[in-house]
Amino acid sequence: MAGAAARRSRAALRLCATVVLLDVALCKGFVEDLDESFKDNRKDDIWLVDFYAPWCGHCKKLEPIWNEVGLEMKSIGSPVKVGKMDATSYSSIASEFGVRGYPTIKLLKGDLAYNYRGPRTKDDIIEFAHRVSGALIRPLPSQQMFEHVQKRHHVFFVYIGGESPLKEKYIDAASELIVYTYFFSASEEVVPEYVKLKEMPAVLVFKDETYFVYDEYEDGDLSSWINRERFQSYLTMDGFLLYELGDTGKLVAIAVIDEKNTSVEHTRDFQFGHMDGNDYINTLLMDDLTIPTVVVLNTSNQQYFLLDRQIKNAEDMVQFINNILDGTVEAQGGDSILQRLKRIVFDAKSTIVSVFKSSPLMGCFLFGLPLGVISIMCYGIYTADTDGGYIEERYEVSKSEIESQEQIEESKEQQGPSSGGSLVPTVQEPKDVLEKKKD
Repeated sequence: MAGAAARRSRAALRLCATVVLLDVALCKGFVEDLDESFKDNRKDDIWLVDFYAPWCGHCKKLEPIWNEVGLEMKSIGSPVKVGKMDATSYSSIASEFGVRGYPTIKLLKGDLAYNYRGPRTKDDIIEFAHRVSGALIRPLPSQQMFEHVQKRHHVFFVYIGGESPLKEKYIDAASELIVYTYFFSASEEVVPEYVKLKEMPAVLVFKDETYFVYDEYEDGDLSSWINRERFQSYLTMDGFLLYELGDTGKLVAIAVIDEKNTSVEHTRDFQFGHMDGNDYINTLLMDDLTIPTVVVLNTSNQQYFLLDRQIKNAEDMVQFINNILDGTVEAQGGDSILQRLKRIVFDAKSTIVSVFKSSPLMGCFLFGLPLGVISIMCYGIYTADTDGGYIEERYEVSKSEIESQEQIEESKEQQGPSSGGSLVPTVQEPKDVLEKKKD
């Protein structure tokens, strides 16, 4: 009985392994490996392409997600084809598409190339592909369609009216920002009854269960207004989202907490959100914040504001924000030269500490070996200079001695053949030598 059970268990394991391998192979089958021929053939279709490098760790992490994207796009009958290209093997093609890092995700439609800058999850990538591959401005022909869009999208923009210069600006803004949000058009009869418009045509943003109307005199450039309003008022913050908010110039109020807490009041002058844990915010601010706390970031100049009071209720939070706006709360950080130098030192220190924490032996090898080599080189240079100076000095002394000796010999030669009263006494020859001369 035990032997039969063991055999059944091994057979089940082999079956599971086979199913997994088949599943992986099936997913990979819907992602095409692209080569140099892609450059000439791509304009016939819409392509979602992952430009990767074989050695890139982030690329390896994205690979199974990318395979799932390919399978999902095929199963729903999407017109978008999914592919991947080794940007190190086909660097010239990657350069033409402006690939500067790995992985880089682009949707290619005709002569246009759209960069994906969102989270690297299957749902977000597929949503990006659907949004960009479709029409730039999607019409809303009925109230039922309008309600359907409201239920499906948290934030979307609508142009209401006929042909006008405002519509041309709306189309230009959509061509630039379609990678982030949806753009629709509708007639005045289609919009809900609670929407009140003072004039036509108009551009509206629907979010946070309400709407806001674009005012050219108060809000300025339409593209800039859309870029600011494309976020919900309250968000779960992460590093990517903070980077995106940097283009808006907004003040970002973040509640740094252990658990989710969305009890902050909304205002359009601020972007509110919360962040789980303080690791990222400590790295960003080069500080050590306690939990829970609130920090306000100025994305336009990299300054930040810390609490100057204990927040007990919403009124205290509103007072803190008003104090920031009137300048009574001291700003910290910034983008000065001193702060940039501080950032360089902090990043270097953080990198070294993280390497030693994760792998002490690797840290010793990475940092100890170069330091050892540099020390040996410095020692060699120092000793070489010392010996060289000693030899050169000794050589100069020897040369001077030789020159003085030559001068003495020359003076003797000049005095030797002189006749008459020589000052140099003659040396008496030995007696046996004189006798031989006589003989």
